[in-house]
Amino acid sequence: MKSILSVKVNGRSRTDLVPDNMLLLDYLREVVGLIGVKSGCDGGECGACTVLVDDEPRLACSTLALQVAGRQVETIEGMARSGRMNELQTAFNEKLGTQCGFCTPGMIMAAEGLLRRNPQPSREEIKEALAGNLCRCTGYVKIIESVESAADACAQADAQ
Repeated sequence: MKSILSVKVNGRSRTDLVPDNMLLLDYLREVVGLIGVKSGCDGGECGACTVLVDDEPRLACSTLALQVAGRQVETIEGMARSGRMNELQTAFNEKLGTQCGFCTPGMIMAAEGLLRRNPQPSREEIKEALAGNLCRCTGYVKIIESVESAADACAQADAQ
């Protein structure tokens, strides 16, 4: 069976006819064309498919598309503003938080969810927020430093 899905993706309203059993991951990649959402494990183990649903991190590989009806979904493609990377994306670039890049979209989305809830997280809070996201290239030091740098940059911008 198929149902009509009305959802806001990266600030744009959409209405699509989707199979009732379609995963959010497949909807975003195949229907919407947002390939920044990665399929790394197909079992909710790696975090590469992390998106924000109403500002909260959610694994797109274990969420049915119809479960986000009427909600706001954000992907890595929606993070840039006016063609410019946001503070978190910039920090990942400058602090070398990106290695091969496969896990980066999920890492950034999980970190963005954290920074929206807690703009000045401790190192332990960052580690906890990113615990569900696996990187097979690094020891996470540069990723954590990237999140810390973004938090500092946002705090400085807010102070001005």
